[in-house]
Amino acid sequence: MLIKRANYYQHNLKAIQALFTADQHIKFIDKKLRALVELRISQINGCAYCVDKHAQQAREAGENQQRLDCLPVWRESHFFTKAECVALSWAESVTYIATTRAPDEIYQELQQHFSEQEIVDLTLIVSMMNMWNRIAISLQRLPELKPE
Repeated sequence: MLIKRANYYQHNLKAIQALFTADQHIKFIDKKLRALVELRISQINGCAYCVDKHAQQAREAGENQQRLDCLPVWRESHFFTKAECVALSWAESVTYIATTRAPDEIYQELQQHFSEQEIVDLTLIVSMMNMWNRIAISLQRLPELKPE
């Protein structure tokens, strides 16, 4: 049984709103790619709330369910474009930064597909998603089961 943990919206709404405000300044990454990246990071971190939320956002952005199903094995599938693969590789590298150190090889691949502005926005998305995952997991925010 889970113990009830603090509601971060209730106890520090101003800080949460400020985080959402920062998020509004990220404009140079396609919504579909953004949802894929956020979903993959949430899968890695094991955040049930964020996996649910970003899978839904990806579907709303027009993402194909088969691609979503294969996202955990994106390297082994042929469903993703080269640019998407590079973005996912960067997302994983930044998520595991303590061990990967965000290597030059991946960054150089990013430069072949994305502008510097897009790389900055992508890195902000990855960093913020990791932050949101840590908040939701530590304070045990869980998704609601939606009726069929």
